[in-house]
Amino acid sequence: QVQLVESGGGLVQPGGSLRLSCVASGIIRAINTMGWYRQAPGKQRELVAIITSGGTTTYADSVKGRFTISRDNAKNTALLQMNSLKPEDTAVYYCNFNANTWRLTDNYWGQGTQVTVSS
Repeated sequence: QVQLVESGGGLVQPGGSLRLSCVASGIIRAINTMGWYRQAPGKQRELVAIITSGGTTTYADSVKGRFTISRDNAKNTALLQMNSLKPEDTAVYYCNFNANTWRLTDNYWGQGTQVTVSS
């Protein structure tokens, strides 16, 4: 019922910036939380940032002060502004929405977008 599509990944030099976008489609009554996760090769997927419907944000310690998560409820969109990027930020970034449809509440994942930070 719900599909998420990420965009905005790419190659950037250390110290540079990227903005990731995640757009949900489908019959959605409400999106409770929007989050970004990342997974580097050989590593477990980890939470990067999450934002609640009320606007409360949570960040991993490794990105705090550099990344900003936001949401546009009218567009069913989550954004992740990534500044002062470091090589260790290199990973596939996935968005995750906890959303209500007409009959259930569930978690939905995007396909991922590659972020590579390298000189």
